[in-house]
Amino acid sequence: MECKEGTGETDAESVLISDWAELTHECLLNILSRFTFEQRWTGPMFVCKPWLNACKDPSLNSVFDLETRFDSSSESTRWWTPEFERRIDSMLRSVITWSNGNLTQILTRHCSDLSLNFAAQRCPNLQVLSIKSSPRVTDASMAQIAYHCRNLKQLDISYCYEISHESLSLIGRNCPNLKILKRNLMNWLDPSQHVGIVPDEYLNACPQDGDTEAAVIAKFMPQLEHLEIRFSKLSAKGLGSICEGCSQLEHLDLSGCANLTSRDILNATSNLKDLKEVKKPNFYIPRSVFHTERYGHWRLYDERFQTDVFRI
Repeated sequence: MECKEGTGETDAESVLISDWAELTHECLLNILSRFTFEQRWTGPMFVCKPWLNACKDPSLNSVFDLETRFDSSSESTRWWTPEFERRIDSMLRSVITWSNGNLTQILTRHCSDLSLNFAAQRCPNLQVLSIKSSPRVTDASMAQIAYHCRNLKQLDISYCYEISHESLSLIGRNCPNLKILKRNLMNWLDPSQHVGIVPDEYLNACPQDGDTEAAVIAKFMPQLEHLEIRFSKLSAKGLGSICEGCSQLEHLDLSGCANLTSRDILNATSNLKDLKEVKKPNFYIPRSVFHTERYGHWRLYDERFQTDVFRI
């Protein structure tokens, strides 16, 4: 078919574009609901104004999930910059606003107190909060989360070194439905995987108060079923208090907890009737990491840290 000048393919394309742009709001929601959160942010939002408005619908903004994106990429030095943090905060604040109070899950990294304070005020139905590697999240915003988001069921504050046992105490006392806590630390025994990416001052700020945090978890989170404290510096005493206070534990991850032996773990967990899985510190720890005088003599050191002791 021949086309007159100014018509033909150009007109056909215009009709096609017009048809897509004129889809009803309900049809757009049906289509966009099949996209992941990341897919909506990198495509449909920029098609036209009706598509942008549809992407802002509260029904599409009950979950803010960037964790899959972080998991699929190698860690970058760019993630640890203030500029990147501001971008994450901006995205999160937008979704919080669009959710109209319906946001139930936040899974991201490198956010700050700015966006979390906003979430605490606007997201009373929040159930899942995962904010790994957020160096500028502090006890201040976590206190607001504890006071306003009392339906919290899952919390991941791994690698958040400005969050202390005070936050754990507040969360435990105010969020009775909390079942999952992840408080993992970076590998301080072999930090090579982080060197050159994570700022040195942050690597050196690894929390030392493992037993203090353990005591708070034991006292204020008796309902926990899943606990991860990889590379915590807690002792046998701290683990004992956790196992005594959190009798409903089913999954316990102690990977990298260098101050624990298999005997310590066996003694502490023996009364956990529901325990299905325990991950032990199954590795060899170089002698150079420790001061020998701490244990008195090498025989005692070898008893605590030889490879065989950590085999599951």
